[in-house]
Amino acid sequence: MKLAPIILLDVEGTTTPISFVYDKLFPYARKHIRSYLTQHCGSTEIRGLLAQLKEENLSDIKDGAPAFRGKEEDLGYVDSAVAYCLWLMDRDRKTTPLKALQGYIWEEGFKRRELQSEVFPDVPECFAAWRSQGRRIAIFSSGSVAAQKLVFEHTPFGNLRPQIEAFFDTNIGSKKDAKSYMRISEQLHARPADILFVSDVPDELSAASAAGMPVALAVRPGNAKHPQAANYPAVNSFSEFVTE
Repeated sequence: MKLAPIILLDVEGTTTPISFVYDKLFPYARKHIRSYLTQHCGSTEIRGLLAQLKEENLSDIKDGAPAFRGKEEDLGYVDSAVAYCLWLMDRDRKTTPLKALQGYIWEEGFKRRELQSEVFPDVPECFAAWRSQGRRIAIFSSGSVAAQKLVFEHTPFGNLRPQIEAFFDTNIGSKKDAKSYMRISEQLHARPADILFVSDVPDELSAASAAGMPVALAVRPGNAKHPQAANYPAVNSFSEFVTE
């Protein structure tokens, strides 16, 4: 499959092993969320995220979610916030404020060198090759922009962030909504036809395709097998893309 002038990439299961996210990042966030919120709940950023989570919580209570209790200054408020966040994590919910909170927790982990990110071995070489060809690279992930940047800054291959022009998360919209990809194309000042989207999730590829983008399915070790996979061109490595 041919490359486009712009390559828009998913992270989990595309540039980065799913095992890194589920076996390292998520457990780290679960382990440290209580201490992080206890320490930072008074900051403007975290108060704002907790307010968003409290609002979302109202519609989840009917499904068994633990309810927020008390006011911001109450000890029980943090406890109930932690309980709700863990409830969301158990369900692998992609809610934007939770992803932002996880990003802050991971940032501390990277700073303390308790975390080091992982990318597939073909990623740094292909990033360098694409950039040398004048192609542009962007990321669209359900993880927060802050978390995305951390993943590419702290790889065993060095800092890959300078190779990436733009980062997008669910603040721009759902990854399964064609409108999100239209907004991305507008922000990149490019036609959808000039943006190749690569992901391991067929529903995301369907949305991007509906927006007019060419798409490719990432087939990486540990990725789930989807019945719809046959509907899309697949690559096991970025090196399989044709540059001419």
